[in-house]
This record gives sequence, C-alpha cells and structure tokens, in this order.
Amino acid sequence: MAIEFPRIVFLDMEGTLLQKEYRLDDGMVAPSAWTVLAEALGAECLAAENATKVRWKAKEYSGYLEWMRRTIEIHQLYGLTERVFMQVMESVPFTRNVDAALQRIHSHGAVTVVVTGGFKALADRVQRYLRIHHSFAACDYFFDAETGLIDHFNLLPADEAGKVDFMNLICREYGADPATCAFIGDGMNDVHLARAVGFSVAFNAQSELSDVATAVVSQTPGTEDFMAVVDALESRHSRGPNKS
Repeated sequence: MAIEFPRIVFLDMEGTLLQKEYRLDDGMVAPSAWTVLAEALGAECLAAENATKVRWKAKEYSGYLEWMRRTIEIHQLYGLTERVFMQVMESVPFTRNVDAALQRIHSHGAVTVVVTGGFKALADRVQRYLRIHHSFAACDYFFDAETGLIDHFNLLPADEAGKVDFMNLICREYGADPATCAFIGDGMNDVHLARAVGFSVAFNAQSELSDVATAVVSQTPGTEDFMAVVDALESRHSRGPNKS
C-alpha cells in the first residue's frame, strides 16, 4: 500500500529554498542573512555578530528572542539602513529549480509552510515568488521614513524548538497529524522540527540534521538542485510502508 504524499510540507528558507552561503558557514549555526547583513556593515560588525553565535552556543541567552534582540542592537550600533537591508534581502539567490519543485509539491495538493528564523522581508519575497501558502518569519524590521534607520521591530520565536510550535499551530488549523507531514531544512536549528514530523529531508545539511532526518540529499556545492527534494518525497509516496 502506497503512503500518501505529505499533507503539509514545512520548509526552512535560507540554505533550503534560497542558496546557502557556504563561505559564511562556520559550523556554529546555519549561515543566514543575519550574517550577510553584518558583513555588509563592516568587519567590526561581522565580528560582533559572530560573537553572538558563540554566546548562543554557550546557552548564554534566555531564548531565541533575546539572541535576536542582541543582534538587532548590533545592527543599530553600526547604522543599518533600510537601503542596505533591502539590498541584502533582494540579493539572496533562489536554489536551482525551486520554483518547478514547489509547483510539483503543490500539484499533489500539499499545503506549503515556511518557518524561518530569518527576516520577514525575505520570507515575503520567497512566499510570493513560490506561491507558498503560509509563512512565519522571526524578525520584521520597521524603518524610519526620514532617517532610514531601524525605528521598531517585531519578533517571533520561529527558530529551534519554536519551529515546532508553528508547525503544531498549522496542523491544528488543518486538522492534520504531524505524522502525515514533511519537513525540508538544512541546519542544526531544524532538528526539532525534523523530529516532529513523519518524514524529513536534510538538504545539503549540517551533520546534526542529517543524523536525524528520514532522507538525506547531499550535493556538491554549486550544484544544489531542489528537485531532488521532490524526488525524495515522491519516492516515499510510491515506495509504500514495507519498502523503506
């Protein structure tokens, strides 16, 4: 008996739907636009941002919200403007064949959901282009119209264990069992969500995620192709429960 295609497919964003910044992967946390922004603001800002990763790994922050607040303080200190912010948000390239892959996922009737510890402006761009049904992003910046500097922000704990909370919210709304859902991601911060669903794909991932995922897609840097993820999902669909 064939297994039905996942009812809901949860998706990480950076390094998954968007190309991974391998040059910024220091092995501590999955590289993201947070670090690209810091790099754009100069070497001192990048060093300060990297120091927050060390503190995060040492569990010196109370949670993801505090880590973001400390990083936002760095952005404010080094004068992040809306112009620079949007330049970075628009510069991150999509993973090869991600648009065609999402069309195939949607053709199965699956609901798609992005859950990311990144920026809402970037998630908005991704959601609109790929026609993703729902999106939860951790940080939304509001900039002053006159100065262009950060005026205010909204934060959501949409990373690490918090990803599972947003997964449960969507599953409740759709009356779906997490066991019928799938997740695709690339970072150690995705481990909680990968463990919470019935099928997970580690896409060119850090080892912590590959170790717990149902399926692993490993491609040579520079050749990443998201269609391989759909192949894994459809292979699960056709294989049946006794041929895994």
